[in-house]
Amino acid sequence: MNSSILIVEDELKIAELLADYFRVTGYSPHIIQDGNTVIDWVKDNQPEAILLDIMLPHKSGVEICKEIRQFSQVPILMVTAKVEEIDRLLGLELGADDYICKPFSPREVVARVKAVLRRTDKTVTRDTELTLDEQQLVVSYKGQKVMLTAVEFKLFKQLAAYPSRIFSREQIMEVMYSDYRIVNNRTVDSHVKKLRKKLDKISQGKELIQSVYGAGYRLVIA
Repeated sequence: MNSSILIVEDELKIAELLADYFRVTGYSPHIIQDGNTVIDWVKDNQPEAILLDIMLPHKSGVEICKEIRQFSQVPILMVTAKVEEIDRLLGLELGADDYICKPFSPREVVARVKAVLRRTDKTVTRDTELTLDEQQLVVSYKGQKVMLTAVEFKLFKQLAAYPSRIFSREQIMEVMYSDYRIVNNRTVDSHVKKLRKKLDKISQGKELIQSVYGAGYRLVIA
């Protein structure tokens, strides 16, 4: 388990305590204390889940959650110290997947994140014709299914998280090989070639993964 967890919390002691618990459980935590830097980091790094405190410097968790939902369905767990905030959170229908009240047990937080990740293992893109089943490593397009390797699924999931966005080979390598092994651009091209061949079986003649000369690759659904 190498899921990346973003902890957005301005109280450093709390953030570091949570990070320690996630780390020993097998996750890769990253801490951000300033609300202004969250959106860019999420776009660049695509975490598996986000713990998002409501009260943050410069930008509130509520604003951040709304912005993230404009481009990503990453699981978000809102964190609040005010019980009265819960009704407001639910009433706003922000698109958060869960909420946690302070004070909390770090073990409980880890368990809640695990539960949310289990619920969201089957990812559905904004285009409902395309679904990703992470447990089975299966991609479905218009009812047709194809099974991928673990590396191919990581690659496709990265592209599918942000349809039409161009990813450089370097960005793709960072996701595909989190152990930082040394690979070159040809390795990425080789995986893309094999992935395309598999997708051809279900894409009904449509090229889902497009090459962008000198830039990288992108997923085009529409």
